[in-house]
Amino acid sequence: MTSSTNNIIQIRGQDFVVGNRFVNLKYLASGAYGMVISAFDTQSLTNIAIKKISPFLSKTNCQRTLREIRILERLKHENIINIIEILKPTSLEQMKDIYLIETLMDTDLSQLITHQNGSKILSDDHILYFTYQLLRGVKYIHSANVLHRDLKPSNLLLNRSCDLKICDFGLARTVDDKARDDGLLTEYVATRWYRAPEIMVSQRCYHKSIDLWSCGCILGEMLLGKPLFPGRHYVDQLNHIFSIIGSPTKDDLASIRDPRACSYISRMPFKAKRIFSDLFPRGSSLAFGLLDKLLTFNPSLRYTAEQALSHPYLTQYSDPDDEPICSIPFSLSDDMTCVCTIDDYRQFIFDEIQTFSSNN
Repeated sequence: MTSSTNNIIQIRGQDFVVGNRFVNLKYLASGAYGMVISAFDTQSLTNIAIKKISPFLSKTNCQRTLREIRILERLKHENIINIIEILKPTSLEQMKDIYLIETLMDTDLSQLITHQNGSKILSDDHILYFTYQLLRGVKYIHSANVLHRDLKPSNLLLNRSCDLKICDFGLARTVDDKARDDGLLTEYVATRWYRAPEIMVSQRCYHKSIDLWSCGCILGEMLLGKPLFPGRHYVDQLNHIFSIIGSPTKDDLASIRDPRACSYISRMPFKAKRIFSDLFPRGSSLAFGLLDKLLTFNPSLRYTAEQALSHPYLTQYSDPDDEPICSIPFSLSDDMTCVCTIDDYRQFIFDEIQTFSSNN
């Protein structure tokens, strides 16, 4: 339901204070991050998406909002959602919500998979092309020393031309290859079904490989038509994983840093690796080959984005000259890990919006 009062548009109980510039506002999606609507921009004469975020209810939300703005301001890539504009608040004191103006897409991969219902909306060519674009975007993200940490079908936006854009960088973090073992990356990451096993068995460290595991889960879900590892909790998630990729080998167990987790997993009932051609109703041997390299338990043996892009499955699209990397990578000093108050974050976000507006 949409209603309008004094330039305030209410959509599904959310007030959108965006002035008269935007018309035909329609609900698209909502989540923990806030709400996204579509609108027509009478200034640019284009259809756009407006993402409303209300970050000042908690320091965590403030940090995620600041992080997403800073990261998306720098990441410029065809397969990553772009911020066209951030609506400037009238003042620091009156800034209650943040409005990001972004490219409007038609749907997301989760919706496409959910609505297949056996009708095979996703052809083998679709799966190949979406996988390529996903990995192309991840290569760029990782070259910027950024981990997305929440890759899943609902965070992959699509349009009618089958262009794919990765969105929702609220859980993203910058990482320094030299600091991969420093124990800094300990907060919750990734929706459970797409969470790499090393996150569940060790809270000390992980690296870019966690995003590649999620890419494998997404490829598997497109091939299967439903989530590959729909675990209900921690142990159930591991059981789902091992029932498909098989129980970890001794070398795999040696890669687990937490002795208790290693001991627990070694006592779990043995599970043989499934034959992918028996498990999936569709897919080629090449697709299964890439899937196997992405769903590798040991993160040090899992494919990188660059390795995945050079896999024979993606030969049709692979072109290293058209798979750019970030020219100015982030460093750990770019990340907001300081202990700040909500008022501090309010000032940081306000300043970031002013900087973004000046640069764009």
